[in-house]
Formats: sequence, C-alpha cells, structure tokens
Amino acid sequence: MLIDLSHTIRAGLVTYPGLPAPTFTPHLTRENSRGVYAAGTEFAMDIITMIGNTGTYLDAPFHRYGDGGDLSSLDLATLVDLPTVTVHVRGIGRRGIDASDLPTDIPAGSAVLLDTGWDRHFGTPAYAADAPFLTEAGTRALIAQGVALVGIDSLNIDDTSPDAAGARPAHSLLLAARIHVVEHLTGLDAVPERGARFTAVPPKVQAFGTFPVRAFATVPDAAPAASPAASSARTGSRA
Repeated sequence: MLIDLSHTIRAGLVTYPGLPAPTFTPHLTRENSRGVYAAGTEFAMDIITMIGNTGTYLDAPFHRYGDGGDLSSLDLATLVDLPTVTVHVRGIGRRGIDASDLPTDIPAGSAVLLDTGWDRHFGTPAYAADAPFLTEAGTRALIAQGVALVGIDSLNIDDTSPDAAGARPAHSLLLAARIHVVEHLTGLDAVPERGARFTAVPPKVQAFGTFPVRAFATVPDAAPAASPAASSARTGSRA
C-alpha cells in the first residue's frame, strides 16, 4: 500500500507565512498551440514561479551551509525506500519533541517521521502559531543513532517562536551531519510505527538547497496499524 504524505501545491498556496506563494503562468496555451501542431493536436506549457520552501519539501545541507551538498549531490540511496520509524507524539501536551519521546533502538539509515498532527492546520493562520518542533536534545539523540532523514508534519523542524531568538539547532545539527530534513508532511497518522518504507526525492538541481518532494510511505499489507494512541489523539489539542 502506498500512502501519500505530501501537500498539494497550487497557485496561491501559503506554506510558510511571509514567504511568497507560487504563481502559475501559461507559456503556451492549448488554444495557441493549435496553430503550431497538426490538426487535433494541442499542448499546454506552463511556468511555475515559487520559492523552494513550498508544499512538502526537503532541505539539503546547502540550505544551511554554503559549502554543504546541494540537491544535485544527494545520494538516491538516502532518499528512496528507507526503513521507517514513525514517532506518534500527538497529544503529548507540549511543543518540543525531546530525546525522551524518541525510541532508542532506531536502525541506522532509517527515516524518522514525527507525527504531531499539526498538519490539520496547514493553510490556515493557526499553522504558524505554537507549532511543534524537535528540540536540540532530540536532534542529538537521532544523530547518535545514525538516522538518514528526519521528517515532521509541522511548520518547521525547529522552534520558530520569538523565544528561540533565531536559533535553529535541529537544522544546523542535522544538515551538518548530512541528514536530510523533510518538512510539512501530512497524513503520518496512517503510517505504522515500524515496517513502512519512506521515499522523498527532489529534482537534481545544482546550487540549490530546498525543493518540494512527492513524499510517500510504502506499507506492507501485513504491517501493524498506526498506534491506537496516535489515532485517539487525532482530534485532540496541543499545549
């Protein structure tokens, strides 16, 4: 079974407040193409203008570090069919996901997906207020276990509130360790704690650090369901 974990990109979509929304502009309309091609043959060719931080996207090291690997440098083996550990933390009653909330037996090379349930606010003003994030201690715990990728269904993997004073320890530490970051996931409540495989591949763009992905999980038919606690907290509030 395939589970789509990506938000749909559309013209005017606000992913992160303050960043520009994507715009779609026709380059060749179907009507105009009729004068170019044989009778009965028509095409549409469009231009999309958007910041890389749009929809569900992946951060490469170049996003944070000028000498870090860009999107064109990423090894497909670190992006495709990764063994997956989903951490269901809905309803924990606080914003910060700490080391104590994370498993201590994560296999090296895994994708770790943080299911906070915050995706229910995506596209609304509430999405930017008091969003869940991964703490520095939680980040260090994942790095120590040798994970390949960390994803979250929230506004940012870091705390972006004024209290953070602009510090971004999760981005800084993960990308320095060449661990990919995927933000703005959705639907993680459907992914089991163990047994799924995760894929999120951006285009191969040189000198670019962030770009949308089509993220999805592959779940064997025999895999256990997502945790009952996560499902029961699906409509609950967070502190």
